Amino acid sequence: MKLSIIIPVFNEVRCLNRFANNLKNSFKYQNVEYIFVNDGSNDGSKEWLTKYINEQPNKNYKLINMEKNFGKGRALIEGLKIASGDFFLFQDSDLELDTNDSLEMYKIIEGNSEIKCIFGNRYLSGKLKRNNNYLNELVGKLNTFLFNILFQQSISDLHCGTKLISKEVKNKIKLSVNDFGIEIDIATQIAKNNFPIFEYGISYYARSFEEGKKITWVDGLKSYYYLFKTRFINNPLSTQISLVFSACYMSYVGSFFGQGNGKLLVIIVTLILGLLIGLNRKVIASSIIFLSCYLGSLIGNGNEKIFSTLAGILFGIYISGLLKNYINNNNFKLLKLII
Repeated sequence: MKLSIIIPVFNEVRCLNRFANNLKNSFKYQNVEYIFVNDGSNDGSKEWLTKYINEQPNKNYKLINMEKNFGKGRALIEGLKIASGDFFLFQDSDLELDTNDSLEMYKIIEGNSEIKCIFGNRYLSGKLKRNNNYLNELVGKLNTFLFNILFQQSISDLHCGTKLISKEVKNKIKLSVNDFGIEIDIATQIAKNNFPIFEYGISYYARSFEEGKKITWVDGLKSYYYLFKTRFINNPLSTQISLVFSACYMSYVGSFFGQGNGKLLVIIVTLILGLLIGLNRKVIASSIIFLSCYLGSLIGNGNEKIFSTLAGILFGIYISGLLKNYINNNNFKLLKLII
């Protein structure tokens, strides 16, 4: 088996010598292709990398020099274009993450054909951890929580920079995000293609901004845009139609309850519920939910009507779920587009 390690580098000249030695020592007994991607550095990283790679006695070191700083995501995308391994490791060069942990992850995926991807996790392990930036950690955990809800997953560290995927996964995903949102792009596409995401506890030595940390609050805000885009926009046409349909009828249902600001809140809640329904039910199945909801709304008055409507929604979700499972289990491909 061959491993391609893709290393994005932007202004890390202070770390590169130690990092490169650590990486070489960790993987010295493995069949490895090292791909360094200089992402428009202007601190001497480009010159250091050029000299270092020219000094290597073998040809398993490659360097991509980008003319300007495009972002971590673009660096990984460019690295994947020339990578030729059976597995692909994304490894940051800033010394925040331990290369020995990456080796442990690789040995796991190399020895188990059922595992197609492993994400490093900075919160699971009993290994060393140093992090003085509580806000960054809080935002990361919030983003992970939202990702789990939107993509029906249960991971703990969406934004960890150490990720390992197989060639099968690489051939299925089409990465397009240029900046730090690449972590979301990778995870969401893996989830959409139904590959189970495994996690492995790793060490973490967080840097301060004075020490060279580059992710900022702007990247935190962008992450919510990427989560919304990857879940509600980047979908097949059949899913997009279902999203619009279910969001419209659930908002309509919500408009019959509450008054003033209370009504607006109900509409927002039902709109969100409609979007979640649209992600999991196509038009026909969603219509069953709408019909069941409508029939429930005809029963009783006041609070009774609220509860009967909610019961109708839950009943419709249950029945449509049974229908969806039946279609999937019997592999009715055409019906899958509308159920």
